[in-house]
Amino acid sequence: MNKVRVGILGGGFSANLHVKAYKKCPQVDVIGVAAAPKNIDELKKFCQKYSIPEYYTDYRKLLNRSSIDLVSICVPNYLHRDVAIAAAQAGKQIVCEKPLSINLKQANEMVEACERNKVKLMYAENLIFAPALIKVKELCRQGAIGNILYIKAIENHSGSHSVYTQKLEFCGGGAMINVGVHPIGIVRWLKGKEIVEVVGKVSKGGGENLLHIETDGEDWGCGILTFADGTLAIVEGNYITLGGMDDRIEIYGTKGNIKVDLTHGSPISVYSSKGYDYVIEKADTAIGWTKPAVEEEYSLGYENEIAYFVDCVRRDRKVMQGTRGKDGLAALEVVTAIYRSAKEGKSIKLSPGEFWKSYS
Repeated sequence: MNKVRVGILGGGFSANLHVKAYKKCPQVDVIGVAAAPKNIDELKKFCQKYSIPEYYTDYRKLLNRSSIDLVSICVPNYLHRDVAIAAAQAGKQIVCEKPLSINLKQANEMVEACERNKVKLMYAENLIFAPALIKVKELCRQGAIGNILYIKAIENHSGSHSVYTQKLEFCGGGAMINVGVHPIGIVRWLKGKEIVEVVGKVSKGGGENLLHIETDGEDWGCGILTFADGTLAIVEGNYITLGGMDDRIEIYGTKGNIKVDLTHGSPISVYSSKGYDYVIEKADTAIGWTKPAVEEEYSLGYENEIAYFVDCVRRDRKVMQGTRGKDGLAALEVVTAIYRSAKEGKSIKLSPGEFWKSYS
């Protein structure tokens, strides 16, 4: 396949990230985009901004195009299942934004539909494509810190204003399912082992949240995870962190440790009494001392991620561990177990690949 012809499903924040990354791939033509009718004006502007020739208000019409090889699913969480199944039935290769879906039953239906129709379901966990984490994984492979004993990973920020992340019916949960799913994906990928036990704690949601009382789901969540070999990880996702996105990973081994700051590691320090346009994602001020991002989308893995998925489609390659639909399902199993543990006040045992059947 000389060129991969791409369709974008959705026109919001993640769709912008995907299109910008596709536009940096010389082997890609972005053919069209589909988004909800209520966003028609924004949809037209979106197409003009990125020189996309066609737009649709019904995603099925885009999927019916024989000239589309690959689609990126960038619609709200609650639409992932229906859109992915329709794309699989249309024979399209699929990149799906995280979380895979709003619950385990729907996520498994997506995986099964793609297997049945023999199409790739590629799970968009961008951070495992971050250059810093690629280097970390290689250091771990070389035995630089011995055997991994414990990993701590967080993704935190001040919260989203999108209605789709504030209502349970649209997103399936709060901070854990929307941002905590990133550190879950990271620790599974770094460790290369399945998670077999989960202890979770989350804020109660709504008026009983720590800060965001207008949000149905929790604004803070944490999980203690046990891997099949008995080693441990702690993951956290919250909406109460001011000062911009906070992505950090710490890995402790028998021979050393590694610490990674993906969002505050800029080589630039700026003091400004006036402020300036952009610091990092979710930063609420540019006044005082700040560390502005340098090539943020590259450093957070978006460009490498899309380039890798395109190559998998062009060469018909198997997708690596951490980026398969089954990895998205496994991450959602952990999120669900954290919620269940917090509700029931006990640890939850996982049977990898089977947990969804008993708690969907």
